[in-house]
Amino acid sequence: MTHIPASSPDQVPHSTNGLLRAALALIIFAVLATALGRWSDVGAVHMPEAYVVETLLLEFEDLQDGGVAIRQSQTHRLLYKVEPGTNGFIRGTIRGLARERLRSGIGPDHPFILTHWNNGSISLLDDTTGRRIDLDAFGVTNAQAFAQLFAAQEVRQ
Repeated sequence: MTHIPASSPDQVPHSTNGLLRAALALIIFAVLATALGRWSDVGAVHMPEAYVVETLLLEFEDLQDGGVAIRQSQTHRLLYKVEPGTNGFIRGTIRGLARERLRSGIGPDHPFILTHWNNGSISLLDDTTGRRIDLDAFGVTNAQAFAQLFAAQEVRQ
């Protein structure tokens, strides 16, 4: 009978030993590179702080004909009428915010805040629920649907 010597636990094949060292070196490098990046801000992207260019306080009212009246909150002046069956993005956005207000037990008495930022972006804020929608995230065409309200406000003044 032939006897096969058993390898002891501290005997690791040479090729496995090299792989373990390489893996450990890679892990150490990744941790050090991450720490260096965090501490030194190397590779970090910083967006310039945006500031408000213009705001509108808006009220939205469902009309009998299926349209939506958009009014300037301070004067209750009509800025724009969304005709029935048109402009689904404005309708959907407002309905979503109104639904959230309803769930929170908040009525329609408080205006929504439409903001035009210096970087060209537009956001809609419901100050009562704290929900903010960055309208540019839905594409230029959808953001322009709300941007036209700034121009409508200037025309109506």
